[in-house]
Amino acid sequence: MLELKNLSYEVPISLGDGPRAMVKPIIQDISFTFEANRFYAVTGPNGSGKSTLAKLIMGIYRASHGTIFLDETDVTDLSITERARSGIAYGFQHPARFKGTTFRDLLAISLGDDDENKLARIIARVGICSMDFLDKPVDSKLSGGEIKKIEMATIIAQNPTLAIYDEPDTGIDLWTIQPMVDLIQRENRENNITTIVVSHNKAFLEAADTLLLIEEGKIAYTGDIDGAKVILDDQRVCTLNDLCQGETNAECYR
Repeated sequence: MLELKNLSYEVPISLGDGPRAMVKPIIQDISFTFEANRFYAVTGPNGSGKSTLAKLIMGIYRASHGTIFLDETDVTDLSITERARSGIAYGFQHPARFKGTTFRDLLAISLGDDDENKLARIIARVGICSMDFLDKPVDSKLSGGEIKKIEMATIIAQNPTLAIYDEPDTGIDLWTIQPMVDLIQRENRENNITTIVVSHNKAFLEAADTLLLIEEGKIAYTGDIDGAKVILDDQRVCTLNDLCQGETNAECYR
């Protein structure tokens, strides 16, 4: 469904473009095939390249080397807009807020229709019961949970074939995480959406069909949560059960 072939991404760390120019590799020669209608979780230490990989797939960043195929079509050189039209949707870690714009406006744009019945069906899928919520301004007054629901509704409204969520639990409370996991799982299963979630959160990692562990820009492991391990510079080994505790287990990174 989505195939990455020898994908690499580098950023310059010195001026110039001659033989003395230096670059830092962020993603290093990744090849992987995401199968249709499956749920993938991408995890790894901070700075490992997992969010960068998601942005390369969406076209926010352009690959330095390699190719990306969506349903056997080469999309490597397509813009973000063209990739969105081809069926890729993206949820940002920190969703944008638009002064003077309502949820209704955004959802109608995503859906391509402002029919109230259709809008109602979309918001019901993300657990919003009140139609009054549609007229909320998408501004700084929204809570983290509210802005995440709005973004997820706009993703669902696009009817994507591939949905990417970058750290979807950012800014939301603990009680909201499991309903969000359940929602993403349900959309994946009932609407045949291939799903990629970038996260450290154990709930997402356990829910995934396949987990990808990224370390230093490379895929260090694919499989389930129980078999994953991270080998750090000091040779200390942390299971993902430890890794998923986040900052409370920061000693694993020393």
